[in-house]
Amino acid sequence: MKRIIGIAAALFAGAALAQGQGVSKNEIVIGSMQDLSGPIVAFSKQLKYGMEMRVAEINDQGGIHGRKLKLVIEDHGYDPKKAVLATQKLVQKDKIFAMIGTIGTPTALPSMPILFEKNIPHLFPLTAAREMYEPLHPLKYSIAATYYDQMRAGVKYMVKNKGYKKVCTLYQDDDFGLEVMRGAEAGLKEINMALAEKTTYKRGATDFSSQIAKMKDTGCDLVVLGTIIRETIGSIATARKLGWGVDFMGSTAAYTDLIHKLGGPAMNGFYATSTVNNPYLDDASRNVREWASKYKEKYKEDPAVFSVYGYEVIDLFMRAQQRHPARLGRTVELVELRIAKVFEDRELGVLARRRRRDQQLAHRADVVPGLHLVGQAEHHDVVRGHQRREGDLLVRQLGQQRLGVEALAVVDDAGRAQHYEGHAEVERIRMAQRHHQQAGVLG
Repeated sequence: MKRIIGIAAALFAGAALAQGQGVSKNEIVIGSMQDLSGPIVAFSKQLKYGMEMRVAEINDQGGIHGRKLKLVIEDHGYDPKKAVLATQKLVQKDKIFAMIGTIGTPTALPSMPILFEKNIPHLFPLTAAREMYEPLHPLKYSIAATYYDQMRAGVKYMVKNKGYKKVCTLYQDDDFGLEVMRGAEAGLKEINMALAEKTTYKRGATDFSSQIAKMKDTGCDLVVLGTIIRETIGSIATARKLGWGVDFMGSTAAYTDLIHKLGGPAMNGFYATSTVNNPYLDDASRNVREWASKYKEKYKEDPAVFSVYGYEVIDLFMRAQQRHPARLGRTVELVELRIAKVFEDRELGVLARRRRRDQQLAHRADVVPGLHLVGQAEHHDVVRGHQRREGDLLVRQLGQQRLGVEALAVVDDAGRAQHYEGHAEVERIRMAQRHHQQAGVLG
């Protein structure tokens, strides 16, 4: 099951390291904003651990061309206003060279203008909003399958394979939630359906009884959730208390073992999309097992998907800089990196579009979202795999038990872009190519 994953990464070449903000003879300063005090602190804790783990490894090995990495993390509490203040502090006081792995759509959006004004790149944010790469900008880079595309593909898959007749949605009343809703709406439109009911909630809400009652009265048999951790558990638990056994589907923002660990058996029947597998300690891959064991030894807890994300964004930054010894500037180009060793197996790493270096590329990863059933009793992983079948889906038994949990994989045809379930966006890529060519950014 080995695969070396190609990543489209930001490489900064053209000016000497010593000439740029955040770079000195002995150090490179990078920043990140995380939620260390708000509703998604559990995700940020995992991200922080993953990032710090890779930074420590890089520095123990001598840094990047002799320069140690200094990671400065600020708390934004999942609050856009705090994110602005945190960004200003990182730019003006800490003098960061790049912002990496910031979590949250509503917190990343107000941060970018501040960064771009100072010619500081915004790299690999932990949000799948399309705004992370659209409109195209030479300092914007994203590695995520968008919420829009996840839901567009996921809702079609669910309806086609499970026969749902009425689909409703409950989503956070902000940019993140809107992307989830719009993706579901687009997917349903492609199969001549529409959302039967739309309901929203404000960030920080804890009572979902009115929204759940409204959707139940509508007779929905699938609810698309634009929720994260607490709201996912709260909305599903409310439905179960009302005796409503409807299925729920969320995005990568809700793909975490915390859902069923905290929510218990009531979470059975919850689906979520993702492009990265959970790094189990007893995984079939030796590389994953070894990495997970090192993580647990260091932090005294099992790693999770967001631990992988944190580790990966720092590793990707490091590999990009290693391509040009002693050079690091502000001219951006896309290069192809081949992730090896820990990430040579399909179980770890972020799937991304891989193309020749001399081709024009969009500032985005082109990934096929997977579909995961998360529950206390069952956990079915539906991910892009390695078998190929022209224009069809194949269900394959992995033939292993992991912590008493059975894993299934749905494999799609990856041979041609038009078969990517709602995610290839060929025309969008062509538009991006024309944009870059006209702007003179690439090639």
